[in-house]
Amino acid sequence: MTKTRLQWIILAALLVVTPRGTAGERGAWSPEELWKLKRLVRFSLHPDRGLVAYQVTETEFKENRSRSYLRVVGTDGEGDRRITNAVKGSDSYPVWSPDGRDLAFLSSRQGGNQLYLLPFADGGEARRITKFPGGIDEFMFTPDGRAVILAARTWPDCKEDLACIRRLDKALAGIKVSAKIHEHLLYRHWDRYEDGKVQHLFRFSLEDGSLLDITPGLKWDALTFWLASAGREFDVSPDGKWVYFSGNQDDDQAVSYDYQIYRVPATGGATETVTDNPASDMLPRVSPDGQTLAWRATRRPGYESDRYELMVRPVEGGEVRSLTADLDRSVGGFFWGPRGRTLYFHAEDRGDNNLFRVGMKGGEITPVLDAASAGRGYHLATQMARSGKFLVYMYRTIDRYYELCAADARGRNPRPLTRVNADVYASYHMPAAEEVWFEGAEGAQVHGFVIKPLNFDPEKRYPLMVRIHGGPQQMFGYAFRHEFAIFSGAGYFVFFCNPRGSTGYGQDFTDGVRGDWGGKPIEDLRRGVQHVLAEYPAIDPKRVGAWGGSYGGYVVNWLQGHNDDGMFAALVSHAGGADRWSAYGNTEELWFPEWEMHGPPWERPDMADRWSPIRYAKNFKTPQLITHGDLDYRVRVTGSEVMFTALQRLGVDSKMIRFPDEDHWILKPHNKQFWYRSILDWFDTWLKPSSQDG
Repeated sequence: MTKTRLQWIILAALLVVTPRGTAGERGAWSPEELWKLKRLVRFSLHPDRGLVAYQVTETEFKENRSRSYLRVVGTDGEGDRRITNAVKGSDSYPVWSPDGRDLAFLSSRQGGNQLYLLPFADGGEARRITKFPGGIDEFMFTPDGRAVILAARTWPDCKEDLACIRRLDKALAGIKVSAKIHEHLLYRHWDRYEDGKVQHLFRFSLEDGSLLDITPGLKWDALTFWLASAGREFDVSPDGKWVYFSGNQDDDQAVSYDYQIYRVPATGGATETVTDNPASDMLPRVSPDGQTLAWRATRRPGYESDRYELMVRPVEGGEVRSLTADLDRSVGGFFWGPRGRTLYFHAEDRGDNNLFRVGMKGGEITPVLDAASAGRGYHLATQMARSGKFLVYMYRTIDRYYELCAADARGRNPRPLTRVNADVYASYHMPAAEEVWFEGAEGAQVHGFVIKPLNFDPEKRYPLMVRIHGGPQQMFGYAFRHEFAIFSGAGYFVFFCNPRGSTGYGQDFTDGVRGDWGGKPIEDLRRGVQHVLAEYPAIDPKRVGAWGGSYGGYVVNWLQGHNDDGMFAALVSHAGGADRWSAYGNTEELWFPEWEMHGPPWERPDMADRWSPIRYAKNFKTPQLITHGDLDYRVRVTGSEVMFTALQRLGVDSKMIRFPDEDHWILKPHNKQFWYRSILDWFDTWLKPSSQDG
């Protein structure tokens, strides 16, 4: 066994305390236990001392809410302690001041996320320093520590006038007419309707409390929408003179995916456009010496899942160079090394999310945090010490949720810093996964994973739950998900894979879903099930169920009309589409369906007709549970209503569960528990007759 492999095996072991018994004696993870798992959300590495401040979110199940607080831990894993204890609200988004004397964070303890300063070096209580109506989205310090640049929403005519913002907020709240009037598209986004306010960037002085809107002329939100972002979408130059940010200022907001890099003087002035790429430019970062700008960019306009490359050019203009032109992986978050000679970036790669490095002049790309050095799974949000000697990162693997870990600058000698959920891991079974590769459509190699049931007995027969990811340009990885543990604990095999359209396997593989939603991806999935049934004889082929959400929900709806061989005995779709015609008109980001279907449906009616699951309703016969959130403006609930209506009229066993107060995801604690329990019960009903239970 290699030294590096041994190190990450030890790392995984250290992430838990000694359990009360063997793995088989731990309890099964169930929907009723979900609230017990805490979430480590983000962190900030101290500029000089060996300290990390981090945010933990835990569920208060009785109150049906989640709350966040802050902790600190040494980079040696010692001295872990809680440092905020707000009576009301949540504390989040920790950021050390440049000199390390203060810890800034956002808190909703007095309504809306406001900026607080905790005097860490000298001691004392945190004090509130902003009173921005509606709260603050995110922030960063200027290099001299005298001000912060923050993102927040204002009325265009108010700019930094807080009294004006409050007055218009109050006026809007007092209007008795509930009508919403739309005069342009993207009038709603994700889970909310546009209200006329716009996100701007502001400079807030920590010396005199003055506030300045530095982007007063922006018509649209300053920053890239959070779902498309790989990190904070603005940066301040090392000399403090410029603020660089990425956003989309095209008037056709619903169709354009033309995000660009802009810059504006940090003390106010004219906004300049830095890039002119007709595709997307995001995540600007200025080198430590202030001479070079780096960002990530795509090449094909209108395609949000195109391969992102790491680009650099002199800050005052000049040749634009791609540092990853020959790497067939998409660049995610990245950062400069402290000397400015090297850049480090994250990228999905065959079920993992790894950290790589490349010189600022290009050349060889080298893995830093990957399976060989730090274990399989997701290595994310990495930060490097100012000394350049070590890294701190968030790590999530198949049987552990996010924890903080540290390693040296080359990714060696990984070690855990936190054990946020050690009590959960000691008490409940969190299963491992076995890797499988199989031949998909057109001979492509497709990657997946299999999880065995708790207390697996090869002499027994078990049902199989097939989990299908959304996107479609996403990736299931070697990383913890609730349903993997829940279904394993309930006596199921679990199979999940990355069919055509998935990320992390090269751009051609990702592109393979375009215009073929019910084609190659479905064949990949079905061949994967066939492979697993052949390789795992303990699975009962008559008791196979499929569950997917978003695009995965669409896949389930498609399978409903294409299940002639009876491969699937039960189905569950969440937030799934049924009709490509209506789906185009009731979603918000139109660049997505126009890319995927080669245009709007009136230009390509063949696509809209061919890939609409409801067109195959005459074949519907498989029991199906349908779930959806009414506040989901990405995939409207009408798709689920269409499917449920057809199933009921055809006499197919079916049930629909809708959540009036949820969006694309089911997040409220009681709803979430009910959702998982309902899905498990549905599969139990159809896949686990009492005489055949595994």
